[in-house]
Amino acid sequence: MYENKTEELPVKTVLACVDTGEFDAEVSIDELAELAATANAEVVGTVIQRRPTYDSATCMGAGRLEELKEQLEALEAELVIFDHELTGVQVRNIEKILDVRVIDRTTLILDIFAQRARTKEGKLQVELAQQKYRLPRLTGMGTALSRLGGGIGTRGPGETKLESDKRHIRRRITYLENELEELKKHRDFSRSRRKKDGILCAAIVGYTNVGKSTLLNALTDAGVLAENKLFATLDITSRAIELPDGRSVMLIDTVGLIRRLPHDLVEAFKSTLEEAAAADVILNVQDLSSPERVQQAEVTAKLLDELGCGDIPKINVLNKSDAALEPDTVFEDDSTVMISALHHGGFDKLLEMIARKLPETARRMKLLVPYDKTAFIGRIRQEGKIFSEEYTGEGTLIDALVDIKLVDEAKKYS
Repeated sequence: MYENKTEELPVKTVLACVDTGEFDAEVSIDELAELAATANAEVVGTVIQRRPTYDSATCMGAGRLEELKEQLEALEAELVIFDHELTGVQVRNIEKILDVRVIDRTTLILDIFAQRARTKEGKLQVELAQQKYRLPRLTGMGTALSRLGGGIGTRGPGETKLESDKRHIRRRITYLENELEELKKHRDFSRSRRKKDGILCAAIVGYTNVGKSTLLNALTDAGVLAENKLFATLDITSRAIELPDGRSVMLIDTVGLIRRLPHDLVEAFKSTLEEAAAADVILNVQDLSSPERVQQAEVTAKLLDELGCGDIPKINVLNKSDAALEPDTVFEDDSTVMISALHHGGFDKLLEMIARKLPETARRMKLLVPYDKTAFIGRIRQEGKIFSEEYTGEGTLIDALVDIKLVDEAKKYS
C-alpha cells in the first residue's frame, strides 16, 4: 500500500473542456473546479472550446492549445485538468505542446479517492480502479505514469516497475480482485447474518457532499469525517439507532455519487454500493441548497436502478433546509421529508417515516397478561423488547415491542 500525502501549497491549475454538446459543459466544469479544490488545486483559469468532436490526437484543437500555453505562462500554472477521459497518446501530445503536467477528470477523481480511502477495502478498491485505468494507457503515456508523488493525479501504489510492466499490472489487478472477493464474501455473510437475525437496515445514499455523513453523525454520534468537500468519506460506516416505535434500525452510510463517475470506480465500489440493494429502506439524501438538486437526484436514482433497488422503499431526505434556495417550492409527502442535519431539524418526522417504510417486523402493544400466562411474557422478552412492567390484581401490565410472529397470540391480552 501507499501513504497519501497532501501537498502543502495548492497547485496552480487551469481547467480545460471541449464542449461537444454531450453534456452541460458549464455545470460540469464547475463541478470539476470543486473536485480540483478537494485535491488541493488552486484553479486560476478555465478554457472551454466548442467543437463538434474531440480531436483524436489532442482532444482540443491545436490553435486553442497554443492559446492555452500562453495563458499558462501568464498565470504561472503548472497543471491542466481536462474535463474528459484522455487517452495515453492525447496526454503525451498535449503535454508536449503545453510543457506542463496534464491529467483528466478520471485521474483527478481517482487521486481524491486515493487520498480519502481509510479502510483496507477502500484502499484496495481505489488501487484496483487506478490499475485498470492505467493499463490501456501505458503505451501512449511513455514515462508519464512513472512519475509518482509529484502532485495531484500521481498518488498511487508507489512502484515504478508496476507502471511500466503490463504483466506486473495484470498480476496486481488479479491479486486485488481476489482480495476484494474475499472481503465481499465476508460482507455478504454479514448481510445474510443481519437478515437471519432480523436486523433492519437503512442505507444512506446520495450525491457527494449532500450531507450524508453529517446526518449519520447527528443521528448516531458516529464520528464520521464530515467536511464541505467532495468525497469527504469513502468507507462504509454502520450504526444502530432506535426508532419511535421501539425498533432498532442499522443506518449504513455509502460512498457519494457524482456525474460521469468513472466506470472502473463504479465497478470497484459495487460491493460498497450493494449495501443499498440489501437495505430494507433507502434514504436518498439531497441538498436543498444546491441549484443542481434535481439533476443530482436523477444521477442517484439511475445508479440505484442499475443496482436493482427498484422495489426497495425510498425516502427523499431533503437536507440543508436551513439554507434552501426556494423552500416554499418544495413539498413534503409520505415519502419526502425536509431536514437540517447540521441543526438537527426535522429528525422526528424522518424517524417516524423510516419506521413507517420499514417492513412490520414487530408491533408496540400494551398487554395485560394473566399470572398463569407469565411464560408468554418470557417469549415476548426473548423475541422483542419490554419497556415497562406493572403488577396488577388481574395480571402483569406490560408495554412491549412484540415480534410479528407473536402479535396474533398477543391480541387476546390487549
